[in-house]
Amino acid sequence: MLLFCPTCGNVLIVEEGQKCMRFACNTCPYVHNITRKVNNRKYPKLKEVDDVLGGAAAWENVDSTAETCPKCEHPRAYFMQIQTRSADEPMTTFYKCCNAQCGHRWRE
Repeated sequence: MLLFCPTCGNVLIVEEGQKCMRFACNTCPYVHNITRKVNNRKYPKLKEVDDVLGGAAAWENVDSTAETCPKCEHPRAYFMQIQTRSADEPMTTFYKCCNAQCGHRWRE
């Protein structure tokens, strides 16, 4: 949890005071004693893999290739390539089974 100084706007640090712990500013003389337990947790909502890859629309105009599905063994799969690492690394190939009942997705 980050708290900011109301006087100068810098991040407050936690330090030990004479009687209790306190928030203090490194830049100005602002100090705020901590009189109760402070906790605040926020868990961010993780994005689905489809959101990162462009959602369902990303698979609309892709080509298919002779790649066997590891789940249903269908002989063809749609594919797309995305640069997921630095430019000197090879592109990552993502596959989606052409079998409408399966639709399994994997990457190379």
